[in-house]
Amino acid sequence: MAVIAVFNQKGGVGKTTTCLNLTAALSLAQRSPIAIDMDPQGHLSLASGLKHGTSQAKSIVSFFKEHTPLAKLIYETPAGWQLIPATLELSKIDALYGSDPQAAKMLKQGLSEELSLTGAPILIDCCPMLGVLTLNALLAADKVLIPVSADYLSQHGVHRLDSALNVLEKKLQRKFERRIVVTRFDSRRKLSFDIYDQLRERYGNLLCKTRIGETVALATSPMHGLDVFAYAPNSPGAADYKALAKELMDSGFI
Repeated sequence: MAVIAVFNQKGGVGKTTTCLNLTAALSLAQRSPIAIDMDPQGHLSLASGLKHGTSQAKSIVSFFKEHTPLAKLIYETPAGWQLIPATLELSKIDALYGSDPQAAKMLKQGLSEELSLTGAPILIDCCPMLGVLTLNALLAADKVLIPVSADYLSQHGVHRLDSALNVLEKKLQRKFERRIVVTRFDSRRKLSFDIYDQLRERYGNLLCKTRIGETVALATSPMHGLDVFAYAPNSPGAADYKALAKELMDSGFI
């Protein structure tokens, strides 16, 4: 079972878009993935078709507050892949467990007890802040996928995030296998190529060869509660995420 935390502390870099469409691409590849929305904003849940939200009792909040087994919280999206959704109540978990050092291990334990036998890849859309929720995701994950948009500020942000993960690795005495994927890549702009080349020079093979282009379908599909494959299967965005899934599977990351 591969558990992948999709994480970046900077907003607007395509974190949720990547989690949504990579999950959908893996589903099309018959890998039966499960996505977990760990962001109180619930954007992954919304983009997956839960237009009117979901009750706290049927979300990841119930796992943390009521110890509901994760397997009982799985929702099947309109596209056919599985999701454990989030609600705004998730924002209270940091306050509830912030003083408990064992709280960061809850998701890891829940996954090992409930979902490890499925063998399905699990993708976690992380909260953008390093709190109890993100620590739960990182401790449960064995791999971290870092989306970074093709602009200067995002490039600077990924350097800080990489440093933070290095510090966390020393503290936890474990390694996070990681990959960086460039999103919102505009082939009409020289800056996009410059950012990609600079990331390649610094991170080498940790940087995915696949680049996710800036396309209308990727921006529009969440409005319809659909991943890009269900909304526009022949679009460049669908082709990009299909290529990303193949690259990550071929390299053994998934």
